[in-house]
Amino acid sequence: MTYRIGAFVVDTREGKIAQVIGAAGSRVTLRRPGGGLEWEAPFASLRLATREDREAAGLWPAGSRPMYGCAECAQLQAAYNEAVAGGDPVRTGEALVVLRRHWRTVHMAGGAGGGV
Repeated sequence: MTYRIGAFVVDTREGKIAQVIGAAGSRVTLRRPGGGLEWEAPFASLRLATREDREAAGLWPAGSRPMYGCAECAQLQAAYNEAVAGGDPVRTGEALVVLRRHWRTVHMAGGAGGGV
């Protein structure tokens, strides 16, 4: 079993949340959410990040639901879906990073789930 590109996981060796950006054999390539240095971890040392993990890392507003009706969110989601359908893992990962960066900067402004 492997994690899909873009999935948030926890590297249990150090308790760090990370985003999957690739995999080869029994090793998975990871990066901190939003960018940064990449590292590899054995598949066995990873677990899927829970909603609580994502909230604690600031990747999801605490106790909230996604905001709907944002035109930019819809465009970015469509670009992500197109990349997934195209089967290009690099383009898929990049589209996911852009979508999540938008979510954090626009909808989580001020840490309260911001407005549209």
